[in-house]
Parts: sequence; C-alpha cells; structure tokens
Amino acid sequence: MSCWALVPVKARGTAKQRLATVLDATARSTLMHAMVQHVLEVLGQCAVIERIAVVTPDRERLPESVHWLADAGREVNRELRAALDSLAALGVSRIALVSADLPLLAAGEVGALVAASAAGKIALAPDRHGTGTNALALSLPIAFQPQFGPDSLVRHVAEAAKLGVEAVLVERPGLAFDVDEPEDLTILRARGDPRFALPP
Repeated sequence: MSCWALVPVKARGTAKQRLATVLDATARSTLMHAMVQHVLEVLGQCAVIERIAVVTPDRERLPESVHWLADAGREVNRELRAALDSLAALGVSRIALVSADLPLLAAGEVGALVAASAAGKIALAPDRHGTGTNALALSLPIAFQPQFGPDSLVRHVAEAAKLGVEAVLVERPGLAFDVDEPEDLTILRARGDPRFALPP
C-alpha cells in the first residue's frame, strides 16, 4: 500500500481571515506557518505515510522533500480533486488528506485515520463541533468529490454513500482541533506551547 499525505495550504496573506479581529496579517501568517510546519513534521514521523504532497500556490518555505502541487487558484474542492488525479497518475494508491491548521495533531492519529480507510472505506475526521471535516483518507483511484466548506462532514458522508462506499468516522483530539475562530486561538494559547506563541 502506497499511502501519501496531501496537505492543502492557502497562499500567504489569505489564510485565517476569521482571526483578523484578534490578529494582524503578520501574526496570522506566523501562526499559519507554525501550524503547517507542525503538521508536516507529524506526517513525516508517521510510519504509514510514504511521502507528503502539498497543494499551495508557492513552493517557498516548503521542505525540499515535499512533493509540490501548484494551486492554480481554482475553488478549493476543484484543486483537491485535481490533486487526487495527479497523485493517482503517479501510482499512489491511498491518500490521507490532512488540514494544515491542526496544532495538536499526533502521528498515531494519522495512523488511525489511514487504518480506518482499509478495505475500500473512506475515513473522515470530524472537527470538534462535529460539522466540519479536518482530514480524510481513501483509496485511489476514486471518483470521490471533496466537499470542504460549511457542514462538510454530512456532505462527505453523502458523497461516500453516492459512490456506494462506507464512511467511517475517526474521532481523535488532534484531528478534531483546528484553529479557525478567536475561541480556538484562546484554547491554543492556554496550552502554553511556545511554538504557537503570539503577542496577546
């Protein structure tokens, strides 16, 4: 089984706009970079992940070992669908698609996500509110259409059902906690992790 990780990363200056009321553009960029680095490090430590691909407009600041897929500026789900096709063409047989803003992510959680996608299933990691999707794992090739955006979890489950594929939920703390809203930032700051320290 050839399992790659796929991480979508927005262009610098466009990420985390919902934090604009509490962080300026420089602080948002710094936070996002720290979270991306954490996610890439965790994926690099995960035994089931053979290689990491990143979909982003600019390769700058990415490790040389990462396989870069240029973001052409289309809607995010179209970009991700194109990325799945590109990786399938390379012979990749399984993908763990992981959000870039998971500061508590652990390697074992990624392993659990991938394991849950065995036997042709689609594994979905809900966010802590139970409405969004922070990660998913599936076999390639597949006609699955990513459904990221508001209420993506129910739409991903419906997409799996449309394809006649079983969807399995994988609920783990590090997969569930993403940083989108000011209250998420408050929770992250309370942990006191120096990697994500920002001005108050």
